[in-house]
Amino acid sequence: MKFDGRKAQRVKMDHKQPVNLMGSDGTWRRSCVLLDISQSGAKIEVEGTLDVLRAKEFFLLLSSTGLAYRRCELVWIDGTTAGVHFVTADAKRKPAAAAQTAAQSK
Repeated sequence: MKFDGRKAQRVKMDHKQPVNLMGSDGTWRRSCVLLDISQSGAKIEVEGTLDVLRAKEFFLLLSSTGLAYRRCELVWIDGTTAGVHFVTADAKRKPAAAAQTAAQSK
């Protein structure tokens, strides 16, 4: 289902889906509920303080064992609800490739 003018289709959760956020260095963890998810990001409701979300990157743990996860960046916060964007290897390589192309053309 596509809504809110987003590029990727989002799937709304019919039931509360418990997930966790974890710092990229593993020093913190927050319980949260997955509200909706797409290929490029998710909307979550965070339990507890949101101050740790100011980290540049963190992980969204989709399984209780932590074997299914996505690397994320915070996009927005509204009260206890937050939007995250999934960081992919392609997205990390594009700026470097663009810089390299620009340097070669000089």
